[in-house]
Amino acid sequence: MTPPGGYRAGVGIVLINRHGKVFGGRRIDAAGEAWQMPQGGIDPGEAPEAAAIRELAEETGVTGAEIIAESRDWLSYDLPPELAARVWGGRYCGQRQKWFAMRFSGGDGDIDLNTHHPEFEAWKWLAPDDLTRLIIPFKRRLYDDIFTEFRGVLEGSQRK
Repeated sequence: MTPPGGYRAGVGIVLINRHGKVFGGRRIDAAGEAWQMPQGGIDPGEAPEAAAIRELAEETGVTGAEIIAESRDWLSYDLPPELAARVWGGRYCGQRQKWFAMRFSGGDGDIDLNTHHPEFEAWKWLAPDDLTRLIIPFKRRLYDDIFTEFRGVLEGSQRK
């Protein structure tokens, strides 16, 4: 059964370093190896691009990044039933997200997970396929889709 709110509107960020690797963070609130890219909700009246920049800063401390691509469509994932009942107060069955590829212009020292409301306990730069293997299973299809769409951007970000 779909909760009354359907899908929560959100954004996701593929933060890409100069070697074409992407930021992956291990969630602080999950048991085991639950890795993901920064993501979050869109505030009322907020544009998706602004939400992506805000969420990146809130979750990683990163302010030195520019948007270089946007997903064509909104992508969604469903929460497993046991999570849907408790995440976001049970109001949503999952998220519908606009994804942004962002070029990281800073250094590793600019990444600070000790934020106001920490989401990650560890992070590392990963090849997209490696991150897809570490992601929680219910988001795997979404990650495959977004990495396929952003393949050209990811390959173009590799500098020698």
